[in-house]
Amino acid sequence: MNGRNRSDLRIGSQVSVIQKKDQQSGKTTEGIVIAILTNSSFHPHGIKVRLADGTVGRVTSIQG
Repeated sequence: MNGRNRSDLRIGSQVSVIQKKDQQSGKTTEGIVIAILTNSSFHPHGIKVRLADGTVGRVTSIQG
């Protein structure tokens, strides 16, 4: 799952996200989803989420 469909995400999912500041370098951050911020059912760059540590980014992959 690539994180572009909102229906694939659940609160508590382990995901990798890319933050706005890291888009050029491609560095990803892993964490647990505590909030899904994108309202639409699909986003071509990934659904925006907030992780348990407060990080906000777009989902690049879903681990579980």
